[in-house]
Amino acid sequence: ASATAPLRYEIPGFKSLSVQDGSKVAAGDRLTNGSINLHDLMRLKGIEAAQRYIINEVLRIYAAQGQYIAGKHLEVIVRQMFSRVQIEDPGDSSFVTGDIVSKAAVVEANHELTRKGKKPAQFTQLLLGITKVSIWSDSFLSAASFQDTTRVLINAAIGGRVDKLYGLKENVIIGRKIPVGTGANPEQTATPKA
Repeated sequence: ASATAPLRYEIPGFKSLSVQDGSKVAAGDRLTNGSINLHDLMRLKGIEAAQRYIINEVLRIYAAQGQYIAGKHLEVIVRQMFSRVQIEDPGDSSFVTGDIVSKAAVVEANHELTRKGKKPAQFTQLLLGITKVSIWSDSFLSAASFQDTTRVLINAAIGGRVDKLYGLKENVIIGRKIPVGTGANPEQTATPKA
C-alpha cells in the first residue's frame, strides 16, 4: 500500500483533540471535541452515519438529564429530516430541475421509468431541520399548521393545489378520523396496478 502525505488542519485554541499523534483517521472522522457539521458528515460518511449521529447525540443529551427516550421515536423524526431530495436532472420524469420533493415519490417514479426503459431522475439527498420538513410537506394543510400559514395557503390557492389528506395532521385539522387502524382507507395506500 502506498503511503499518503500527512494533512494539516488548523484547530482553534478552544478545541481539544479527539485523536493522538499517529492515529489513523478516515474522511469524516471527528478530530476535535464538539458538534459535527451534519452536512459534511452526510457527504463524507453517508446518510446512515448522519442519521446515527443525530440519534446518538439526542439520546446522549436526554440521558445527561436523566431522561430515557426509546430510539424508535427519534428514528421517526430523523427519517423525516432525510425525506426530501432536490432534483438535479429530471430525466424522463415530470419533475423539474431544482424541485424539492419527497424522496419516496422520486424513488417510485424512477422505478416506473426504469421499468419502461426511460431515463430516471437524478437527485441530491437533502438534510432538513424539522421546521423545513414541515414547510415542504406534500400536504399544504400540514405545512400551514406549522409556520407561515398565510404564505403557505396563498401559494396553495395560487397553485390550485389539492390536499389528498393522506397524513395524520391534515386529517386532525379538518376533524376526520386519522388514517391508521380502523380509520385507514385501504384505497389511499393501495399500490396501483401496472
